[in-house]
Amino acid sequence: MKVIAINGSARENGNTRILIERVFKRLEEEGIETELISLSKNTVLSCKACFTCGGKAKCTFGDQDIFNNIFEKMKAADGIILASPSYSANISSNMQALLERASVICDMNPDLLTHKVGTSIATERRAGALNTIDAMNHFFLNHEMYIAGATYWNIGAGKLPGKVEKDEEALNIMDNLGKNMAYLLKKLKGDNRE
Repeated sequence: MKVIAINGSARENGNTRILIERVFKRLEEEGIETELISLSKNTVLSCKACFTCGGKAKCTFGDQDIFNNIFEKMKAADGIILASPSYSANISSNMQALLERASVICDMNPDLLTHKVGTSIATERRAGALNTIDAMNHFFLNHEMYIAGATYWNIGAGKLPGKVEKDEEALNIMDNLGKNMAYLLKKLKGDNRE
C-alpha cells in the first residue's frame, strides 16, 4: 500500500512538512510506503473550465505545470494526505488550484478516487486552520473517499519553521492520525488483524 502527501506550503521544509513526516513515520512503521510531493517550488495553474478532460482522466493543459504528474500519483495511491498552512483562513493558492482541477477531472470521470483513504493536516500561526481542514475534507467527501481522523483536529501551531515541534498536542495527534490511517487502509484491503 502507498500513501502520498501533498504539501501545499510555500515553505518546502516548514511546519507543514514536519507534521506530514510525523504521520509518515507511523505509516511506515505499519509497512505502508509513503511519498511526499511539495508544491513549494511550483505553480499549479488554475482550472480553465474547458471540460475537455472528460473521458481522458487527465487535464488537457496539465503538461504546462506539475498537475498531471501529481494527479497520476493521486489515482495510483491507496491514501492521500492533503496538507496546507492556513493562509487567510483557507488553503494555499497552489492547493486550491490543484483541488479545483482534480475535482473537475473527477466530476467528468467518476470513480477515479472512490474508496481511497484521505486525511488533511493544517498548520497555523494562530487561527483559520479549521476552515483549511474543512476545504480539504470537502474534496475527499465529494469524491467518495473515506476520511481518517484522530483524537482532535489535525492542526499544529507555529509561526516560524520548526516551531510546530513545540506543539506537543499536535505531535501526538499526528502519531494517532498515522496509526488510524494505517488501520483504515488495512481494513479496506481486507487485513482483519488488530
